[in-house]
Amino acid sequence: MRFVITREALIKPLQLVAGVVERRQTLPVLSNILMVAEGDQLSLTGTDLEVELVGRVQLDELTQAGSVTVPARKLMDICKSLADDSRIEMEVVGQKMVIKSGRSKFSLSTLAASEFPNVEDSPQTLELSLPQAELRQLIDKTGFSMAQQDVRYYLNGMLLEVSEDSLRAVATDGHRLATSLSDAEVPAGTQHQIIVPRKGILELARLLQGGDAAVTLVIGASHIRANVGDYTFTSKLVDGKFPDYQRVIPKNGDKILLGDRQELRQVFHRISILSNEKYRGVRLTLSDGYLQVMANNPEQEEAEETVAVDYEGPTIDIGFNVNYLMDVLSILHSDVVKFTLADANSSALVEGFDDPNSTYVIMPMRM
Repeated sequence: MRFVITREALIKPLQLVAGVVERRQTLPVLSNILMVAEGDQLSLTGTDLEVELVGRVQLDELTQAGSVTVPARKLMDICKSLADDSRIEMEVVGQKMVIKSGRSKFSLSTLAASEFPNVEDSPQTLELSLPQAELRQLIDKTGFSMAQQDVRYYLNGMLLEVSEDSLRAVATDGHRLATSLSDAEVPAGTQHQIIVPRKGILELARLLQGGDAAVTLVIGASHIRANVGDYTFTSKLVDGKFPDYQRVIPKNGDKILLGDRQELRQVFHRISILSNEKYRGVRLTLSDGYLQVMANNPEQEEAEETVAVDYEGPTIDIGFNVNYLMDVLSILHSDVVKFTLADANSSALVEGFDDPNSTYVIMPMRM
C-alpha cells in the first residue's frame, strides 16, 4: 500500500474519524483507524464498537492499493505537526507504516486490516432526509439535557421520534427535559421512536456542517446510519423504553411570566456567582411586574437582584438549579422568553415567545 496526499485534504477527515476512537481500549486494534486505499480514494474508519465513522478523501497519487490499521492518535498528532502545505507520502513496509513529508520521516506500527471490527448492520426500517442545519439545530436545542452516566441507561442518549412530516428530538436527565420539532420528509402514517446514545449524538453533531445540504438518516432495528457528504456515520441504538415525555410537560400552568431573554440570562449569571457550588440553587420570587432572584452559599455570602418582567398574579417563591435556567436561555433564539408556572412545587415550562417548536421543562428545587 502506497499513496500521496496533501496534509490539508487529510487533516479534517482524520480528526473526525479519530474523535470516535476511545483512548483506553481493551482491544488494541480499537485504538487504530482502518485505512483503505483504492482507485483515487482513501477511506478512513474509526470505531469503538458502539459508534463507527467512515470518511473518504481524494488522493493526489495512488501507486499501490491496500488496507492497514494504524494508531489513530499518533497519526493525527504527526499530521497536525506538519506544515500546512505539506505533501504526505505513506507506504506500508513490512509491519510498519512509513510516513514521509519533506525531510521528516516517521515509522508507525500497524495491525492487519482483517483484525478491524465492523459495526454489524441491521435490516432497514425507515429512511428520511432533511437539511443538515435543521438536524444540527435539533441536537443543539435538546442535547444539553441528555444524562451523562445515569443508571437509567435509556436517559444517556436522545429520543428521535419520527412521525408524519416531522422529526422530534427529546432529551432528559430526570431533572429537566428539552424537546424540539423539525419538518422532515417522512412517509405518510409513519410512527417510529429510537434512542441514540449520547456519544453517537455528539459525534453526529460534529459531522453536520449546517446549510441546506441534505443528511440522509437510515434507521434499522438496532442501528442508525447517517450519510453526510463524504462521511458515513453508524451508531448502535439504546435498547430501552424512553419515558413518556408528553406526561412530563406541565399542562395546568396558569401563571405566565414574560421577560427579556438576554437580561434574565445576565441576571442569573451574576446571581449564580454566589450560589452553592454543589447544588447551584437560586430562589425566584415572582410578584406583579417584578422578579427577584436570590442565592446564598455555605460561606454565608448572598446575592440578590430584581428585574422588571411582564407578570400579573399572586406572589410565588420557587427554587431552581441556575445552570438549568442558563442552559435554556443560552439556546433559545427569541428575544422574549415565556415561563409558565402552576405553583411553587410544580415544574416550570419555558419557551421562546416566537418559537412554538421548542419546549423546556425544569423541575423546581427545595431551597
